[in-house]
Amino acid sequence: MAGVFSHSRSGIVIFKHKTAIKYERKNKMKPVCSVVVPMYNEEDVIKETYRRLTHVLENSGFEYEIVFINDGSRDKTGQLLREICDADKKVKLIDFSRNFGHQIAITAGMDYSSGECVVVIDGDLQDPPELIPEMVKKWREGYDVVYGKRVSRKGESIFKRATAAFFYRFLRSMTDVNIPVDTGDFRLIDARVRDALKLVNERNRYIRGLVSWLGFKQTAIEFERDERFAGETKYPLKKMLKLAADGITSFSYKPLKLASYLGTVLSIGSFIYLIYILAQRIFFPETVQPGWASILGVSLFFNGITLLMLGIIGEYIGRIYDEAKGRPLYIIKETRNLPDNKQPLTRE
Repeated sequence: MAGVFSHSRSGIVIFKHKTAIKYERKNKMKPVCSVVVPMYNEEDVIKETYRRLTHVLENSGFEYEIVFINDGSRDKTGQLLREICDADKKVKLIDFSRNFGHQIAITAGMDYSSGECVVVIDGDLQDPPELIPEMVKKWREGYDVVYGKRVSRKGESIFKRATAAFFYRFLRSMTDVNIPVDTGDFRLIDARVRDALKLVNERNRYIRGLVSWLGFKQTAIEFERDERFAGETKYPLKKMLKLAADGITSFSYKPLKLASYLGTVLSIGSFIYLIYILAQRIFFPETVQPGWASILGVSLFFNGITLLMLGIIGEYIGRIYDEAKGRPLYIIKETRNLPDNKQPLTRE
């Protein structure tokens, strides 16, 4: 019987057959592709997501790992993910201590991934896992970033489609960074891009914008976005507005310039109007009628503009305050199937 002897940590001599050695080496191989899947209250879709991902990846011909991030779910998401991890050692779990947000969950998944490339995909199956092999093919052709571009969005309201289209184009016009339109976080990035992202420690993160800001060689794959497999959207209007604000304030200071421009225009307009009133009072006194309505209306208008500008400035100051506090991006409560050398509880 062919094999070798080795010493365990306790000093016991262990005989290992060659087949066992090959199996261990295979399991220690670095995965080609890490699939990062953020989850929040997705108990209705987890099993189907895992089934479709493993079906695609098992037939892809390359080593892989799946990294699930439980972003403080309140349903059975964490329990179901732990059961999957116990049954499949290729699946890793990062369990947050509370809900830190979708973009932070993606960041944690990238931090704990070990593949030569990383695919980010939401767990609701609106983005098709079947596109992953095609992304890997593009990556092997030399592209560092392969992002999915939506040509249609099934199951979404006209309002959401219209506002999304407007936002992406508005953001592109507001920043010097070439952020592709009609794209989400569904993309493949090379390990170099992932490592570069680890150097970025912003709290209010906009991942798709950061990936564009980093540069590298990028390309798109078009696809039709499906409806959610089950459950409700985890991005209601409030969260969409926050994500939009993070995207704009992270990559553009033009809103601050807008405050200056608008203030200048209104000041000039007010001065011209004042001259007009004085001239009318001097040359046509009989046409001047005293009235509080017009005065009150003008006053409220200018006060509203002032408060709007203060709000914009406040958004930027608030983000400076978040950065200055220096708190960790996330806190991890529990992990499953992670190597011993990847067990920190926070990310500075």
